[in-house]
Amino acid sequence: MNEKENLELLLPALKEVISGLGIDAEIIVADGGSTDGTPDAAATRGARVVPQIERGYGGALLAGFAASRAPYVITMDADLSHRPVVLEELWRHRHDGDVVIASRYVPSGEADVGGFRRLLSRVLNVTYSRALSLPVKDLSSGFRLYRRNILQGILLQSRDFDALEEILIRIHADGWQVHEVPFRYMSRGSGKSHARLLKFGWSYLKTLVRMWQLRNSVASADYDYRAFDSPIWLQRYWQRKRHEIVLDFVRGKKAILDIGCGTSRIIVDLPAAVGLDVAFRKLRWLRPLHRRVVQATCDTLPFPDDSFDAVINSEVIEHVADDAAILGEMYRILRPGGTLVLGTPDYSRRLWLVLEWIYGKVMPGAYAHEHITHFTRRTLHQRLVESGFEVLDCRYVGYCEMIFRARRP
Repeated sequence: MNEKENLELLLPALKEVISGLGIDAEIIVADGGSTDGTPDAAATRGARVVPQIERGYGGALLAGFAASRAPYVITMDADLSHRPVVLEELWRHRHDGDVVIASRYVPSGEADVGGFRRLLSRVLNVTYSRALSLPVKDLSSGFRLYRRNILQGILLQSRDFDALEEILIRIHADGWQVHEVPFRYMSRGSGKSHARLLKFGWSYLKTLVRMWQLRNSVASADYDYRAFDSPIWLQRYWQRKRHEIVLDFVRGKKAILDIGCGTSRIIVDLPAAVGLDVAFRKLRWLRPLHRRVVQATCDTLPFPDDSFDAVINSEVIEHVADDAAILGEMYRILRPGGTLVLGTPDYSRRLWLVLEWIYGKVMPGAYAHEHITHFTRRTLHQRLVESGFEVLDCRYVGYCEMIFRARRP
């Protein structure tokens, strides 16, 4: 928006850096209705100008994304605050993450701005990072490299500067990896900033609330992993007690399959095990921590007969329709003498009914509404015996979640 003077300096420098990298690249300028000759200045210097249809900084990003066709997309501001030479560092680290951020707040990064603006930026980033449990230092940097495929399908609601945070949080929730490299943010060249403090703050607050709901829902790929260290005592206890019982039941077993592994600490702490889940975003997030993963459903397991010494199926069967094929498949892939660890809520316990109701109210985006099949200890014990298993033990988490240990004869 009215950045003619800055673009006259930026675009030649940008083309020089691109040439030095030896890559083919297109420069796209998203214009928000400039009146100072910005479109002509950009076009005469080899850029493709696309009109911004939707309002705000977010609208500009959407226009640029829609116009891009390359496998990588770098976004930067047109006001000279993002120096073109930093493209070299972003490009060098393109294999270190699905998004690479030029960050002011990692070691060796800095911001050449006034004290008040620096304070606001710090408060914003610390608030978002801590409230949303994100391992990112600079969420508000617009200088980024994206793999273009990760941008497809993102439903962006924000249209102001908070679009930067929403994009990053949604990408992280889909299981993609984020990497930061240091850079020095410079004061803009000519002209004045288009940010408005009150509007800016209100937009960020609304987006923070929406993103908190996303981060604390099962739509977030690392939901299971973070629950282990949840600030909510009951949730933390539940995860850790389940972890303790399951690992005790499979102790000494070598070939282990964890069905419905999600991103829980159970699969992370069983490095030789195979993790299986239907949610690809969770497996994508898990891959850097645990390489042996496969996407499949529990009623058609993609393994030969007699493949495993132990099979874990924890908190899965209540999410799917009651089907004898699920237990039959686990029996099939277990070796004779192998152990089945099967966990699910006990719906004969009144305490569970109360806790599930509270859980659904406090954490409406969590798992409670997905429980469609209800077992009791008696009915599940009977199903195991009917499927040919010998029931050896049953322990409880919080007096409500039953975890069976059974054996294939």
